[in-house]
Amino acid sequence: MALALTVCGIVVALVVIGLFVFGLRRRLIQRSGGTFDCSLRWDAPKEGDGAGKGWSYGVARYNGDRVEWYRVFSYSPRPRRVLERSAIEVVGRRVPDGEEELALLSDAVVLACLHRGTRLELAMSEDALTGFLAWLEAAPPGQRVNVA
Repeated sequence: MALALTVCGIVVALVVIGLFVFGLRRRLIQRSGGTFDCSLRWDAPKEGDGAGKGWSYGVARYNGDRVEWYRVFSYSPRPRRVLERSAIEVVGRRVPDGEEELALLSDAVVLACLHRGTRLELAMSEDALTGFLAWLEAAPPGQRVNVA
């Protein structure tokens, strides 16, 4: 009986420590400011595919001329994707359709982009989208920015 209680106590302690580290990581990412909730679909299919597959929920953070994207459900301290402002080309904007409505946050707007030849989609709130597009257009003089 004592062994069972000890094992249960250890399991509960590990779960609590895991949740604490999970929350601490998110706090550290958001500490410097300039973060927003953003789902990402890398190698997105062509338009018209409303399957809703491939979306990952995350947090994006502005860092100079880059946007660093972190998966929410991860312990990694490093960003999963880094998007350079000069390499982002906005191809279109749309509302989620089909099963995407279930995979994304309720107020999300999907922004279709190209980044170094890779098609990707970012889903964020309308407010975050306004800030993202303003950040893209605020590129230093001489840099090319493609916003549709």
